[in-house]
Amino acid sequence: MAPEQMAEGAEPGVPLPPARPLDAIDQDILQMLQADGRASIRSVAERAHVSRANAYARINRLIDDGVIRGFGARVDHERAGQGTSAYITLKIVQNSWRTVREQLRLLPGASHIALVGGDFDVLLLVHTPDNRALRELVLTRLQAIPEVLSTRTLLVFEEEDLEPEG
Repeated sequence: MAPEQMAEGAEPGVPLPPARPLDAIDQDILQMLQADGRASIRSVAERAHVSRANAYARINRLIDDGVIRGFGARVDHERAGQGTSAYITLKIVQNSWRTVREQLRLLPGASHIALVGGDFDVLLLVHTPDNRALRELVLTRLQAIPEVLSTRTLLVFEEEDLEPEG
């Protein structure tokens, strides 16, 4: 399974099939692939106690159903030259989420975008090389988006991705 392999329905505007219930084997397979996205079909089949054909079919179904959206590497941002991380909250013009989301996707270092409820509308996680690049991103790029009414930057001092139990 190549890292660039993506669920066909993951493309914007392409409807996914209705969600099917996941059984214990599907859950085991998901847990294994979350822990090691490069696991071979053979090792997944052995650990899930199913045939290779069954494991292959289940993984393909999970991809086709959009449960598995893709495969990729977990990156240590600091070691990759992106040593400054921040959560940025945005208040945006009502009903402008889709427009703002498309502009946020283009930002260098944007890693997670969420429409949320509460005191602000959008939560954005970014990784930049340093504070100067972060300042440029916030003051020049984000605040230039007409639908962005205000921002608040929360600098991350330390972070840890939670690894699935393997």
